[in-house]
Amino acid sequence: MEARGTPRLRGALAVMAAVALLFTLSVAVSPERAAAAAVLVSQGKPATASSTEAPFTAASAVDGDRATRWSSAFTDDEWIRIDLGASTSIGQVVLDWEAAYAKGYRLEVSADGTDWTTIHSTTAGSGGVETLTVSGTGRYIRMRGTERATAWGYSLHEFQVYSTTDGGTAPGDDVLLSYGKAGSASTSQHDGTCWECSPDKAFDRDPASRWATSPEGGWTDQGWIAVDLGARAEIHRVVLQWDPAHARAYRIEVSDNGTDWTTIHSTTTGTGFKETLDVSGAGRHVRLYATQRSGAYGYSLWEFQVWGTGGAPNPAPPLPADPTYDRLVFSDEFNGPAGAAPDPAKWVPETGTGPNNELEYYTNNKNAAQDGNGSLVLEARREETPGSACPPDPLSGSTTCQYTSARLNTYGKFQFTYGRVEARIKVSGTQGLWPAFWMLGADYFDQGRPWPYTGEIDIMEHVGKEPNTTYSTLHAPAYNGAAGYGAPYSLPGGADFADDFHTFAVDWDSKGMTFRVDGQVTHTVDKEELEGTRGPWVFDHDFFLILNNAVGGDWPGPPDATTRFPQKLTDAASFRLPVEQAAALFLGLLFTRPHPGDPARLTGSGLAEVFLHGALAPTPGADR
Repeated sequence: MEARGTPRLRGALAVMAAVALLFTLSVAVSPERAAAAAVLVSQGKPATASSTEAPFTAASAVDGDRATRWSSAFTDDEWIRIDLGASTSIGQVVLDWEAAYAKGYRLEVSADGTDWTTIHSTTAGSGGVETLTVSGTGRYIRMRGTERATAWGYSLHEFQVYSTTDGGTAPGDDVLLSYGKAGSASTSQHDGTCWECSPDKAFDRDPASRWATSPEGGWTDQGWIAVDLGARAEIHRVVLQWDPAHARAYRIEVSDNGTDWTTIHSTTTGTGFKETLDVSGAGRHVRLYATQRSGAYGYSLWEFQVWGTGGAPNPAPPLPADPTYDRLVFSDEFNGPAGAAPDPAKWVPETGTGPNNELEYYTNNKNAAQDGNGSLVLEARREETPGSACPPDPLSGSTTCQYTSARLNTYGKFQFTYGRVEARIKVSGTQGLWPAFWMLGADYFDQGRPWPYTGEIDIMEHVGKEPNTTYSTLHAPAYNGAAGYGAPYSLPGGADFADDFHTFAVDWDSKGMTFRVDGQVTHTVDKEELEGTRGPWVFDHDFFLILNNAVGGDWPGPPDATTRFPQKLTDAASFRLPVEQAAALFLGLLFTRPHPGDPARLTGSGLAEVFLHGALAPTPGADR
């Protein structure tokens, strides 16, 4: 499988125009605690409500700021709900009421957000700050008001949920103790192969950064990495996400002083990839001490996670909630007049030469236009761009770019984490053409992070030399390029994808992805299986959409004597541009009914549609 390739920053890249993005970081802050203390699990989590008195939104009740609040409409039957992100054992709830409080209310928990179980109820609520000892388990928790104490509605400064009671440790109370902690190691690598691969990178909960031992003087069998948890802790689990340079033999050790070590796990048959170890021990320091390498290199870990109770944990930023597919948050029906450019509120043209030894020069919407019939056309033309530089064109021998095309993205307009994405596409289909519908991590621009550390999700790639096949592929630091994690799909009977429109889709959440072509499942990705066989999952953050129609490149190869310009596409009959040589990527008509598990039902018109959880959904064209 070939790669979509390494996106390159270019001086002329139009997407680098000044677009202000607003980032809101919700960080849960809790004091250092002993093993028996309660753990705040609600702060920064997605919150929704039956109603909202603007601007007092549900999110304001879980932001840790008493100066903000949620307020409801002025009726008795109102509620506020928190999605904790995973099934959680709940031992305590704190309701910090504004003057408009509930006299009667219930606290309820649910596994699915539909069926609810009451864990506390009262008809004599007192207002103020109510600290309630409760017992229940669920992913969702809500306060449902049944009787107002005032003429107003219900209003909470804070709705805090704790995973234990105040007097003990509940089952499943383990927390990530190692996040953001100081690390130390026998050696660290710092060169062109692994830049700044320091020990702290194993404790940052960033699966795209890693620690590695130094090659200076030659890699050796003895090597170690340790973490200071800040206080003594009970250690119950260690998770090791290895780079291919893993340990065959190693020990997990604990210490109170960082000098005297006690072994709580050892093996001589380490498997690499992801190892989840159930252990039992106590100490302030935890160390992995490796004694035998699996190969010629040293040792390298993407993640070294320590789980348990006690310590002095730094609360990690909450992970996104899974989508519920209950809201359409982005769509483009391309219903503008013939010749109109793509909607600038949604799409940004990228300009300049392409990566992957491609031969095209991407123009500023000169090669992208709507056709007046509900389609967007990205045209690849045999057309020289004076002053440009491309790899040699085998047809002309020139190193001046001999082809123009289009590449559009939604960065700065729309990016998202998790959801369903679909588009109906009719591809170009001649030798040397490479149309694609894909997504790239927003940190490529937000943080200047290079590919493949951003992650890449290829929903559809097609190369003209394989007319009846498309590919869906994931790229990450541990699996990219020709080693990307993906699968091909070929049409029945050897049909050519360029002959008709086809629907390409991906469903994406915290557990994995499912890719479909025309409703047919073509590739599934299970996060746990991926981490246990290929490497880290790097897809729990914002991505943006990309559409492009490349010419040439390492995978499709260059145009040759068989390449046809123009490409005859039946759906293009009403669209003409004043050029004689053109091949086109057509994006057609689609509407997907928001039914989880049934993404292939077509009932109207639209394109590139994205369904997300309502609480996470930006409005189309809005910055995040």
